[in-house]
Amino acid sequence: MSLEEVKEKVNAFLIDEFELEEDQLIPNALIKDDLDIESLDFVDIAVIIEREFGVKVTSEYIEKIIVLQDLYDFIVEHSNK
Repeated sequence: MSLEEVKEKVNAFLIDEFELEEDQLIPNALIKDDLDIESLDFVDIAVIIEREFGVKVTSEYIEKIIVLQDLYDFIVEHSNK
């Protein structure tokens, strides 16, 4: 799956599930600080990523996802395996 396809899908579910605005979803947006996504929200994100992309997100990887680009890159890297 291409980076652009991943961005489109991720941004769509972030807008739907977390009521974010499209202009907030820039690659260097800090997930916790800029997007106000709490640690418990990551559980929902992990479930959605597994459902949409078939990628299992472990707590080890969640800790490494700081900005939105990290999330995009993680999905692209793991969905092509």
